Amino acid sequence: MLQGISNEAFVLGCSAIGAGIAMIAGLGPGIGQGIAAGKGAEAVGRQPEAQGDITRTMLLGQAVAETTGIYSLVIAIILLFVRPLLAGL
Repeated sequence: MLQGISNEAFVLGCSAIGAGIAMIAGLGPGIGQGIAAGKGAEAVGRQPEAQGDITRTMLLGQAVAETTGIYSLVIAIILLFVRPLLAGL
C-alpha cells in the first residue's frame, strides 16, 4: 500500500494533515468571541452605566479565549515549516 512513498514524504504528509487539524481549533475561539461580544452588547443595552466594567470583562475573556487559536496557529506553523518530525529520519 505504501510502496513508492519515501519515509520523508509520508512524514511531511502527516505533518500537513496535523497542521490542518490544529487549525480547526481556531473555530472555537471565533465562535466564542462572537457570542461574548453579542452578550456584552446586550448587557450594555440593559445597563449603559456599567459599560466600562462590561467592556473590560468582555475584552479580558476574549483575550483568554484567543490564546487557544494562537497556540493552534503556532503548532501548525511548527509542523509545516520547522519540520521537527524529520530530525529522526
